[in-house]
Amino acid sequence: MRSPDPKRVVHVANALEWLREHQPLAGASVITSLPDISGLGGMSLPDYRQWFVQTAQLVLQATAPEGVTIFYQTDIKRHGCWVDKGYLCQRAAEELGVELLWHRIVCRKPIGSPVFGRPGYTHLLCFSQTVRDQATPGYADVLPSPGTMTWSQAMGRDACDLACKYVRSHTTTRLVCDPFCGHGSVLAAANALQLDAVGVDISGKRARKARRLTYEQESPPSVRELL
Repeated sequence: MRSPDPKRVVHVANALEWLREHQPLAGASVITSLPDISGLGGMSLPDYRQWFVQTAQLVLQATAPEGVTIFYQTDIKRHGCWVDKGYLCQRAAEELGVELLWHRIVCRKPIGSPVFGRPGYTHLLCFSQTVRDQATPGYADVLPSPGTMTWSQAMGRDACDLACKYVRSHTTTRLVCDPFCGHGSVLAAANALQLDAVGVDISGKRARKARRLTYEQESPPSVRELL
């Protein structure tokens, strides 16, 4: 018998308000990328650090106890100083007593490429209240590239696949939530793996794209949008 098609719902809403109203999300793991300071309307760097930690904690608290929270975050440099988002995620989790299961690296640039404003890599970090990591083949510590990206701020297809496959293999949750879903890369990857998905974005235009984006099941990183 053919499995029913996985479900997808995308809400047009303020993610912080939505997260506060949906804690915890029953049977859900959360995979997301918190917005960069450039998208938050001139916020100062100290205020951004505080906002980031508080928002990461909302995401962690919205995750079901039997699920995992996976953050995909790229560091930034401001006024010659480094802002380590991997550290900010871990700080948020430590304050809540949530454990770090693993920390992987996704290469944004070929190894050895000179960079300045942004690093040539992205953090991929996984946290959970109750799940504990187990030795499983097929999960590399370093991804050579993020995979196909639907836009400049998207989570790449390969990174989405790794995160969603981990949810499927290491948790009992079968719903993936992305409260900052953008064009829907995480949602499409989850559905391709027969996981239900729910997304939130404050932009109606992005939400419409997130409802349409699809990936072929277990396919190479090609993107198809339904007309």
